[in-house]
Amino acid sequence: MDLNFTPEELAFQQEVREFLAENLTDDIRCDTARNSSVFVEKDLALRWQAILVKKGWAVPQWPVEHGGTDWTPAQKYLFSRECYLAGAPMLIPLGLLMLAPVIMAFGSEQQKSEYLPKILSGEHYWCQGYSEPGAGSDLASLKLKAQADGDDYIVNGSKIWTTHAHLADQIFCLVRTDNTGKPQQGISFLLIDMNTPGVRVDPILTMAGDHEVNQVFFEDVRVPQSNRIGEENKGWTYAKYLLEFERGGGFSAPRILHELDRLKQQVSERAASTPGFDASGDIARRIARVEIDLKALEITELRILSDVSGGGNPGPESSILKLNTTRLEQEINE
Repeated sequence: MDLNFTPEELAFQQEVREFLAENLTDDIRCDTARNSSVFVEKDLALRWQAILVKKGWAVPQWPVEHGGTDWTPAQKYLFSRECYLAGAPMLIPLGLLMLAPVIMAFGSEQQKSEYLPKILSGEHYWCQGYSEPGAGSDLASLKLKAQADGDDYIVNGSKIWTTHAHLADQIFCLVRTDNTGKPQQGISFLLIDMNTPGVRVDPILTMAGDHEVNQVFFEDVRVPQSNRIGEENKGWTYAKYLLEFERGGGFSAPRILHELDRLKQQVSERAASTPGFDASGDIARRIARVEIDLKALEITELRILSDVSGGGNPGPESSILKLNTTRLEQEINE
């Protein structure tokens, strides 16, 4: 892999910098910096998304025919890196980077034409209904039941830890459509309008007092079977596909590099003001170790993005990326 950027790629990097300088306003940057949650506020994310949609840069990961760019993996990486360095907010990935690839791969043509434009425009704001009380890490044990009734399903049960459910107007859910056989074989992938009668959202406040996550209850919620993605009882396959994109569909290395640069600046300032600071070199060695591991993460992300750009999907390596990203962030914060 050639890690040197071409003159054309460097010219693209300059174009991105000029776009950010002109369009990333101080209020957007300041609101992003103040955010302490997993996702930025809905209104902030949608404001920035609208700016990127107008430019045609909102979904570089999507195929061109659905509104994506024809950028190379290097261009996508440079765009992601420059956005982080400039302090731009991260777009909410639930619809854009998680659900959309599933619809593109397994949805009907009618579902693609119905949902993808609304995901891109922000008209639909999605949340994810996977975890349940008693079905988190052991996701296949989920019990949210969808009973066929004519052309509809009747849905009963609940989902928990549902991020931004109180703000969303749509939810994509894993539901139980068959109790026979292996647990993984009786799961379907269903799209549900949050305004449907019988849907209730109860807040869960974090230890910090934030309201990000919720429990969502479904009581005799009637959902058209036409809202099911793909085949009945094949939802486990679609769920695993989605999780590959959740864990490996974007770039974490630029964000971690930004955090590492801040740490190095703090260390430099402390060393300048405190004689004998880190005399043993322990901190310097730990930072060097993080830098080496971060470079490995960066190269792996570029390799995976190259596969995705060629029509593939992130694959099981995405789980390794998730683990290494979390470990590096923990080490920097420690």
